[in-house]
Amino acid sequence: MESLKRYLPVAGLLVIVICVQQLTSATDTAYYLTQLTMASYYSLLIIGLCVLMGYAGQISLGHAGFFAIGGYLSAALTSNDFSAYQETAVMQVMDKAGLLMQRQSLYGESLLNVQPWAACIIAVAVAVIIAFVLGIPVLKLKGHYLAMATLGFGIIIFRIVLAAEFFGEADGISEVPPFQLFPGIAVNGDFADRVQNYYIAWGLLLFGLVLLLNLIHSRVGRALRSIHGSEEAAEAIGVNTARYKLYTFVISAAFAAVAGSFLTHYNGGIGPSEASVMKSVRYVAIVAVGGMANLWGALIMGILLNFMSLRGMFGTYDDAVFGVILILFMLFAPQGILSMNIKGIIARLRSGK
Repeated sequence: MESLKRYLPVAGLLVIVICVQQLTSATDTAYYLTQLTMASYYSLLIIGLCVLMGYAGQISLGHAGFFAIGGYLSAALTSNDFSAYQETAVMQVMDKAGLLMQRQSLYGESLLNVQPWAACIIAVAVAVIIAFVLGIPVLKLKGHYLAMATLGFGIIIFRIVLAAEFFGEADGISEVPPFQLFPGIAVNGDFADRVQNYYIAWGLLLFGLVLLLNLIHSRVGRALRSIHGSEEAAEAIGVNTARYKLYTFVISAAFAAVAGSFLTHYNGGIGPSEASVMKSVRYVAIVAVGGMANLWGALIMGILLNFMSLRGMFGTYDDAVFGVILILFMLFAPQGILSMNIKGIIARLRSGK
């Protein structure tokens, strides 16, 4: 019965997703589906970050780096031509395993690329390995020291993708092929497939949401809540805090990498802005607005704020808006928008405290 109650909101969200698609199709506003699809991929990263921040109590300013790892590796492996290395042992093994594909570029050139599904798996695996190696020393830090360390990681990834020819340097990577999930079903940006891609994105998001709901309501979730409440008390009752924090960090990095890979195939490319520091600040701001320990709040605000940003509602002040949002919510509603006490905020403003 408890499990049924847990999944009722997920079923309700699925109904809303279907109703939105039907409404946009009926009112000739199907172009909104593009922004909603992109917002759902960004929200996949955000709910993963919400678990890390709200339950494991770890603030990360480097998740744009994990998003970029997923997106850039998927794009590079499926777009760069590896024909010159076709005779090498590694490429021959990959070819026999069915991991390579032949395709033509826009100019009719024959290209040898890695299959999109294999590239996605490689990209996510690399992100997981980096998160594991990085998390062992970094997660020993606390508070702003941890935030600064993860910020440094994000800056490193940004400079790498900006300078490496393999990743397209400042121009990024374009002409990324579709991600063929099943026969006739592919992640791509074709306008004719906008409805199909809308459901793919939301299906992935809902699947990730169910996984995280199961996690936070499990024995592991209870351990994470104890860590967030008091790390010292959690250790005193036998919780292996270092292990749980590390595993949560790795899971959130995997969510970011998957989101980056799928969104890159949907957009048909990726640029250095996806690895910028302000992207990481934006993700932290959205989690703060939704509530650091409120998965549903983070999801709702992730969809809403990303959709507004993608629609250009904030104009050239986009980054500034998210910075202001983060400051205001840390001052007046640190538990998120769903726990806001308007009367209390007004009283604090009047008292000057």
